[in-house]
Amino acid sequence: MHACMHRLELMDNRIAFKRVTNNFLDSLFPLIFFLFYPAQIKAMDLECASQETVKQGLLARGWPPIKGFSKHVKTKVFEFFSHLIKLGQDDPRRVVHSLKAGLALTLVSLFYYYQPLYKSFGVSAMWAVITVVVVFEFSVGATLGKGVNRGLATLLAGGLAVGAHQLANLSGRIGEPIVLGFFVFLQAAVSTFVRFCPQIKARYDYGLLIFILTFSLISISGFRDDEVLELVHKRLLTVLIGGSTCVIISVLLFPVWAGQDLHNLIASNMEKLGIFLEGFGDEYFKMPEDGESKEDRPFLQGYKSVLDSKTNEDALANFARWEPRHGRFQFRHPWRQYLKIGALTRKCAYRIESLNGHLYADIQAKREIRSKIQETCTTISMESGKALKELSMAIKTMVQPFAADIHIENSKSSVKNLDTLLKSGLWDDETDLLEVVPVATVASLLIDVVTCTAEIAESVNELATMLKFEVVEPTVSPEKTETGQPKIGIS
Repeated sequence: MHACMHRLELMDNRIAFKRVTNNFLDSLFPLIFFLFYPAQIKAMDLECASQETVKQGLLARGWPPIKGFSKHVKTKVFEFFSHLIKLGQDDPRRVVHSLKAGLALTLVSLFYYYQPLYKSFGVSAMWAVITVVVVFEFSVGATLGKGVNRGLATLLAGGLAVGAHQLANLSGRIGEPIVLGFFVFLQAAVSTFVRFCPQIKARYDYGLLIFILTFSLISISGFRDDEVLELVHKRLLTVLIGGSTCVIISVLLFPVWAGQDLHNLIASNMEKLGIFLEGFGDEYFKMPEDGESKEDRPFLQGYKSVLDSKTNEDALANFARWEPRHGRFQFRHPWRQYLKIGALTRKCAYRIESLNGHLYADIQAKREIRSKIQETCTTISMESGKALKELSMAIKTMVQPFAADIHIENSKSSVKNLDTLLKSGLWDDETDLLEVVPVATVASLLIDVVTCTAEIAESVNELATMLKFEVVEPTVSPEKTETGQPKIGIS
């Protein structure tokens, strides 16, 4: 027993001694390595330092692009939100329209949220949501037009699809898909061809698309589902619910009338042309040495929006035809007359575009040549501009444009004087024709502008007669122009 205990004690002592020896050697090894191998230690330090330098170099090269990209993203996000804010500030009705669309979509979504309504319509309730998404538009006329198109197209296509399904049933199980396929092909081909008609495409193109879609869906679905009438009933009812929701919200909550927008657009376009013409005479006959740059005149650029206004005018007129009577606008308002005035206004704007080109032409006439027709041309430009502004105001206020007629007569009188000057000869044989042609061209364009202004005034007078504009007699007083010619003025 004692011998065993003695052996165990010796073994424990050996293990303890071995541990102490190993720990001593482990602590002594770095010191020996440092004393006898300094070069290797230095190499290891340099290698670690170089790796750290490489890492820092990579970070230094990679950080500027990352920082630049982050700055670029921030700039784009800021510009995007700035653009959104500007859109809302330019026309606050856009913000209101967005809220109205959200309200309409929320209301029809109750068909899914409210269990009793969902039990009545089931998955077909989704058609009400889809109808709101595609029908709700910015103006009352656009919303009403799309709603009526969708409702009538769904009703007509559903009825025809049921009739086609009944006829297909009479042909037996084998002939049924053939008959249905024939009807789908026939209606799609005829409806697509009818869409090429300009009159129909302008007002009923959306309805024809819905007709093709609804007829095809119902007739094809009816081949696998016997409850065709129930399918048509649910589809029609949900479309009517979605469309009526859009129309009610669009009309009752801050309505936007396309007719009012068209009315204001036509008046605004004429005013822009008038502003240009009022300032053109002084700007054109101002010589370069007068010191002011013509390019710093924003009022000389306002007319450019008139050149591209046809598409907007046509769309607004189309929407306005769907709108009910509101304010000063009747149900059968003469919107075509507005389009006629708009076309004449653009015709005048094209002449003004040519006049604007002569403001910045490289070849300009000498002061001596310009001065001979300066007074007459300035009067023509000024009187035509005043006439267009008076016509614009007459449309805005729905008042007879008597004042515009007075300015047009004054401009026509100046045109006669200009014609006399041109015929009498403004230059001698030694004058360079390259200097004369620009002046003669400007004079000819101003004469065309007077003609266009007279045509616009005639169309506005026709509109005033149709709508029975209010009659306000102007006070007329005799005046004289700078040339001494009598001129009719308004006191």
